[in-house]
Amino acid sequence: MATDYDAPRKNDEETNEDSLEELKSRRNDKNSGKVDEDEVEAAESFELPGADLSHEELTVRVLPKQANEFTCASCFLVKATSQLAETKNGQGYCIDCV
Repeated sequence: MATDYDAPRKNDEETNEDSLEELKSRRNDKNSGKVDEDEVEAAESFELPGADLSHEELTVRVLPKQANEFTCASCFLVKATSQLAETKNGQGYCIDCV
């Protein structure tokens, strides 16, 4: 529970003044935030590991090589030219792989 340290503190007299009805209403308010959810509908949106996804299609748009990037010959990741550490035999290597 979050505590507001800037708020004025109640002394013992004010704490005893809280009525039983007020305390019950606070307890009921905490439960009012719960959302009723249809379990079947929620379960349909989850994909389990190892599920058959052969009927799914994946569309990927491949961008052409940009002027300010290179592909590392060691890790095969596309990196910015600012991460080019060295070039051997015409192939670039990033600073992580050198």
